[in-house]
Amino acid sequence: MRILVVGAGATGGYFGAQLQQAGRDVTFLVRPKRADVLRERGLRITGLGAETLLTPRLLTAAEIDGHYDVVLVSVKATALPAAIDDLAAAVGPRTRVIPFLNGMAHMDALNARFGVDAVLGGVARVLTTLDAEGDIVRLGTLAEIVIGEQQGGTSPRVEQIAERFSGAGFDFAVSPDIRRAMWHKWVFISTLGALNTLVRGSVGDAVAVPGGDRLGPQIAAEGAAVAAAAGYPMPEPALDNVRAFVTRPGSTDTASLYRDLIAGQPSEAEQIFGDLTARARALGVPTPLLDATTVALRMHEQRLTGE
Repeated sequence: MRILVVGAGATGGYFGAQLQQAGRDVTFLVRPKRADVLRERGLRITGLGAETLLTPRLLTAAEIDGHYDVVLVSVKATALPAAIDDLAAAVGPRTRVIPFLNGMAHMDALNARFGVDAVLGGVARVLTTLDAEGDIVRLGTLAEIVIGEQQGGTSPRVEQIAERFSGAGFDFAVSPDIRRAMWHKWVFISTLGALNTLVRGSVGDAVAVPGGDRLGPQIAAEGAAVAAAAGYPMPEPALDNVRAFVTRPGSTDTASLYRDLIAGQPSEAEQIFGDLTARARALGVPTPLLDATTVALRMHEQRLTGE
């Protein structure tokens, strides 16, 4: 099974490296600038007291050498339109495209370009970031991929992918209701990202001030209400897990969106928050805290672009 990983950043680079170490046939599709870094330094993963250094097989869009069996799309939402153009030559009649982006808007873009039958749903959870040298830094032990058919249920092709992805150094599962899993991740990342953005700090920073331990659960309630109205209610134990995560005293956890924000980089404001609050309005669900976060992030984006 030929696997193409689109993007070799904190998420795609990590999971692609794990697959390569497990002996899978992995190639990374990257932009020329990232290719230069990886050719010079290798694909390096540090953190948690360990270091891994791999020599990845790299391609740029102009070098794509035919169709792949599986294409993993792991780029920031802002880079998705260009990535779709870049990877198109790798997609054939039997290719399965599996995105690991946040939110749901990317599914519409991929379905429009490659067709619903070619695109599976996917959720990736991993605590990693890129450092100043372009190396991947592990911030925690969480590393999980979940995939599934958009229409629900399972299928021989999903089971075939599962056979190759299992046992590759991370948790892997097939979901019979992947859209529900994607919505529930959306609630989690929007809760954490909004909390970080509104308090300008980590979970522990928020909890340390009077009233801060109530903010995360209030944000989570808004996101869960939108998910429920969209047809994907969160079970109470799952929502309890989100509440617990955003109220842990001393926690240094921050969302990647917030790390982009404080670094003065473009963020996935529209993918995570703009789309979510637009759906909330369409469904008649009030989301004052998510709305406030959306406006704050839009101001950040406006300052970056000067528009």
